[in-house]
Amino acid sequence: MTLPAPAPSHGLVGNSPQIATVRRLIAKAARNRLPVLLLGESGTGKEIVARAIHEANSRGLYVPIDCGSLVGALMESELFGHVKGAFSGAVENKKGLVELADGGTAFFDEIGDLALELQVKLLRLIQEREFRPVGALKWHRVDIRIIAATHRDLKAEVAAGRFRQDLYYRLNVFVVRLPPLRERKEDIPPLADHFFRGTERGAEFGGEFRTSQEIRDTMLSYDWPGNVRELKNCVERMVAMSGDGPLQTIDLPSALQYHQAALNLHSLSEATDAGQMPEWQAPPKSPVISLLENEKQAISKALEATNGDRTKAARALGIGRTTLYRKIREYGLR
Repeated sequence: MTLPAPAPSHGLVGNSPQIATVRRLIAKAARNRLPVLLLGESGTGKEIVARAIHEANSRGLYVPIDCGSLVGALMESELFGHVKGAFSGAVENKKGLVELADGGTAFFDEIGDLALELQVKLLRLIQEREFRPVGALKWHRVDIRIIAATHRDLKAEVAAGRFRQDLYYRLNVFVVRLPPLRERKEDIPPLADHFFRGTERGAEFGGEFRTSQEIRDTMLSYDWPGNVRELKNCVERMVAMSGDGPLQTIDLPSALQYHQAALNLHSLSEATDAGQMPEWQAPPKSPVISLLENEKQAISKALEATNGDRTKAARALGIGRTTLYRKIREYGLR
């Protein structure tokens, strides 16, 4: 019996239904040269998808273009090139990024940041497949695939007059939406393993990101506003902070430590509501009291409610005994 060939991953890590859909769209987009618009929050992997579309049907060069950096007097020259004598300092002909991508793919990253005066020239490039370098009289024809990406709501940008409606419709032909990490949390463990393998300690531990259950629970419950990019930075920071010892909660970035403190407070509040501890309420939210101070108060109250029984206090707080002991030392509690 012949087994079917595995579906290509296109460099995307994860097995969630959302990522499976993105992989299918990459394969479809690669079959033609139509413009592709990638939508998604910052850090969701739009450039990875752009490269995957190019490499799935590789022709010519892949040329990334950061639209946010195309500012100032020379932005048109950077994009379309110029001829000798076009302006002061133009001592020779220069190819722009668009001509460099001829025969291949031009990836316009953060297209929503492109200046209006360049949007009209990009529109002609898409419609007519031609451009004119700064100072030139002749139009240059190109065979180019356009992939654009943005974290902005382009419809809202059109309504606000910051993005041309005609360009939006020309780009909005084949759309791929990248899901935020909070909507595919089952992909967090394989992503963490993937990023861990890229660190110096990855090979030492067989590429498996081994952590405590407490850290895994924190990572799975966190919403990751910075998406996959934030997760990558988190793993790399934990490895750098941990030294030669095991990864610990204290090695987490501050945002995840605050998140875990809030979870601990929530667990303690639930335990109180369930009648497992004497009546006590978590401190009200205040701009003056930090989450760390709230955590200290929660631990102190838990120890008081359990008459100093650290095992019961840890269970009520929903954390491990080792973590509780460490936090007792950190906060100077008895």
